Amino acid sequence: MIQAIGSILPLALGIAISPIPIIAAILMLLSPKARGTSLGFLVGWVLGIVVAVVVFTLLSALLPQGGDDASNPTAGTIKIVLGAVLLLLAVRQWRSRPKGDAEPALPKWMSAIDTMTPVKALGLGFLLSAVNPKNLLMAVAAGVALGAAGISVGDDVVVIVVFVVIAASSVAIPVIGYLVASSRLEAPLQALRTWLVHNNATVMSILLLVIGVVVIGKGLANF
Repeated sequence: MIQAIGSILPLALGIAISPIPIIAAILMLLSPKARGTSLGFLVGWVLGIVVAVVVFTLLSALLPQGGDDASNPTAGTIKIVLGAVLLLLAVRQWRSRPKGDAEPALPKWMSAIDTMTPVKALGLGFLLSAVNPKNLLMAVAAGVALGAAGISVGDDVVVIVVFVVIAASSVAIPVIGYLVASSRLEAPLQALRTWLVHNNATVMSILLLVIGVVVIGKGLANF
């Protein structure tokens, strides 16, 4: 089980460090309906991560299992392909970063956050975690890693819980912190939002590069 946790750890961190969901959560915390929308967003974010990783873990169980020498070419090939896609996304993110003092372009839906209801915030959180292509690739890689680990159902549950806790932490921490001490966090949240907006593409490109290399390495180890 420890080995399985080690395999999914960088993937969970990849989802956690994704700047766009963090920016969305911060904007909700600074909106007039901060408590309702931020809690809805957090619930949707966690639910989306759970659904994605559980679905792909179950699907990975249908893949051909490895031989007695612990090799698993099928899982290895899938990991290498996923890692290559992540590297391509890293290059794309790097090339899309703003030049000089240019203002970064943010998704248009962010302008509607001030008027968003808790239910819509929940749906947005689910979409960003379960349908977002970058997060989906990491959920696929985590599911394949768990399927290839050959551990018991109970251990699978524990590893998935660890994955979800880590992946959801970057949204959960500011939301829970705001509910506990909202007046103290407003200025730090504004500063964090500004930094993330201007460094989103750079952070994601480095993150995708590192995770892509790790996933390819894990895939090669399956041969």
